[in-house]
Amino acid sequence: MMKLVPLIVALALPMALHAEPASPPAASPAAAAPMSDAVVRKIDTAAGKITLKHGPIANLDMPPMTMVFRVQPPTLLDKVKAGDKVKFHAEHIGGQMVVTAIEKAQ
Repeated sequence: MMKLVPLIVALALPMALHAEPASPPAASPAAAAPMSDAVVRKIDTAAGKITLKHGPIANLDMPPMTMVFRVQPPTLLDKVKAGDKVKFHAEHIGGQMVVTAIEKAQ
């Protein structure tokens, strides 16, 4: 039995060295989707909502328009003010359109 252990290790090691590397974890759909362009029209901090005049939203297959979004987390509203040009990411969550990321455009 003791003579078999080195033989098993000797045979297994080359196979382990040639094994395919593990794939990196898949990016979440939110991370993979591009940010959309918009202009902030109104912020309702108390309600946790933002009104955006936005361009196309690719991940939602939505054309340009002006609409109100819920914001999660609501603290994202602290980053912007009415009139700011922004880039944002929105998702369809629980039957509502929700902004999940927002930043001032360069």
